Amino acid sequence: MDEELRSLTERLRAESGGTPEYERLRATHDLDALASVLTAPGQPLWARELAAVRLGLAGDRRAFETLVLLLNHRDPPRCASAAHALARLDDPRTARAAAALATNELRVAYALHPVRLLTELRAPESVPALITTLRRRLQPHDPYRKVALACVEGLGTLADPRAESVLTDALAHPALAEAAARALARIPHPRSRRNPPGHRVPGPR
Repeated sequence: MDEELRSLTERLRAESGGTPEYERLRATHDLDALASVLTAPGQPLWARELAAVRLGLAGDRRAFETLVLLLNHRDPPRCASAAHALARLDDPRTARAAAALATNELRVAYALHPVRLLTELRAPESVPALITTLRRRLQPHDPYRKVALACVEGLGTLADPRAESVLTDALAHPALAEAAARALARIPHPRSRRNPPGHRVPGPR
């Protein structure tokens, strides 16, 4: 059991009160039984979360919709568990969903885990969404510094030249400056992009 799943099961055991239903969902290897929890009426949130995360880690795409809802939940541990499962689900819809959540200004307070998920996915949607989200966070008195910092760090990890402009602007913000400088240092310089390591420019003859 990986550390994220261990943390999830301990949290949900406490939330459920350690009921027999919790133990059944934790122990079962029947994916159909887990999937039925996602559509059955009256299921508690802890049961839906446990079923969705276990399905996601098993690569069962029936978990997708529930995991996306949890990714944008007001409770950060649920967001973290959903992001962990979505990163391993290998569903082509995941990056688009994460990008939509990260760039939704009405839900920006819950954008931290979608931003981190986009970084981990390294999908075509990742860099444009992180740039958009970070650009908005550079407005004066923006309160979502954790989201902004996650964008800066993510763009540094992805090291895409398209991020150079917004990262340069982030240098002017004290809370982001150090991380932005590190991120910029990871982006290839235009000359190094034209002349990769080991390439020699011919001299005059």
